[in-house]
Amino acid sequence: MAEIIQKDGTWTFDGETLRLTPGRDKNVGLLRRTLGELAVPLAALAGISLEQGKKAGRLRLRLRDGADPLLHATGGRLAEPHDPYQLTVESDRYGVAEYFTEEVRTALLLEQIPSGPVTGYLLPGPPLPLSVSAGDGTVSFDGERVRLEWNWKTEDAKAAAGPRTLAVADLEGVEWQPAAGLENGHLRFLVRHAPTKVPAKYDPNAVELWGFKKDPLMALVAAAVQARLPHPSTPAAPALDGPRAPEADGPVPPGRAAEDDHDALLRRLRELGELHRSGILTDEEFTLAKQAILKRM
Repeated sequence: MAEIIQKDGTWTFDGETLRLTPGRDKNVGLLRRTLGELAVPLAALAGISLEQGKKAGRLRLRLRDGADPLLHATGGRLAEPHDPYQLTVESDRYGVAEYFTEEVRTALLLEQIPSGPVTGYLLPGPPLPLSVSAGDGTVSFDGERVRLEWNWKTEDAKAAAGPRTLAVADLEGVEWQPAAGLENGHLRFLVRHAPTKVPAKYDPNAVELWGFKKDPLMALVAAAVQARLPHPSTPAAPALDGPRAPEADGPVPPGRAAEDDHDALLRRLRELGELHRSGILTDEEFTLAKQAILKRM
């Protein structure tokens, strides 16, 4: 097992799953602390990188498109303190970080995990029930219904209609946009057959966000709802009652016992040799992958 422990958090890898646990450092964002430990299956990964700086560096995970409802709902707009797929690494731990990176890369190579998009979510989204208060309202979600309630800061015309309940079956999408500069953000629920361009300030299906501390938590609501909507690769499919099963990403891989079969490992060695001779694998990548297979033999 590979592990790296930092103030920012702890990442462990057992060959099949990466466990990302946020640290207690003051620089860890509220969203990461609230989300808690994430279990990321190897099949959801497209890659891993280590960026080194003079005083500190950063480990980054790159997930396959469509694997995580949180990343789909936020569209790459999560600020660094809130991004669960980044880990700040102190310079004196670069050696450990490099080892961790190579272990994950070798596993991706050995298991022949493609880097392309998936056709079903491989992560389940935030746990439920979920309730967040930020901006001009409170949003609660139990897996089937979204409830919006307003506070004293809500625009009168919007608050006059009172609390609002939306069934997941009536939604065709969800938008999360953080506040940026002088522009307010929002969490908006897109109701089927009811398109609107009304600003979030006046939209009864949206919460307006002003850039305050709890705003990022609305991204968790967006992710939880997104996980229960049809996957973006199959927009015509009916809404799901729960997260799409990992099996949606193609056939179920063979069991560990079959992978460790001697003949299968020999075939894998021959494939690696061909990739090395063709220049796809560098000398270092080929050596690491070959050593990992020999250990399993």
